[in-house]
Amino acid sequence: MDIVYIRDLQIQTIIGIYDWERQVRQTVSIDLEMAADIRRAAQTDDIQYALNYKAVSKRVIAHVEGREALLVESLAEEVAALVRDEFNVPWLRLRVSKPGALRGARDVGLVIERGEKPV
Repeated sequence: MDIVYIRDLQIQTIIGIYDWERQVRQTVSIDLEMAADIRRAAQTDDIQYALNYKAVSKRVIAHVEGREALLVESLAEEVAALVRDEFNVPWLRLRVSKPGALRGARDVGLVIERGEKPV
């Protein structure tokens, strides 16, 4: 199994349960690891056979910027489903964090894995 990844994709969005969080955009940071077989892309040097990380990131940014989630959990599930469905990704690991959301911590968030991990 090969992994295509995006690390520390920072997106401004409305997220949180507190009244003040509903009034300001906050940064969420996303790490995404996606199972992909890169062999055909490598052999042909042709983007049509690759998992296009730019297309993935643009789609994730559009979704997150346009969504006003209450919970990081719901945002993570939505992003995971979007990537798996729209980009035919059989397995992914997704980390979503809110930098600076908790005093004394660099960030808080969660990590989820969805799908079947290919061998």
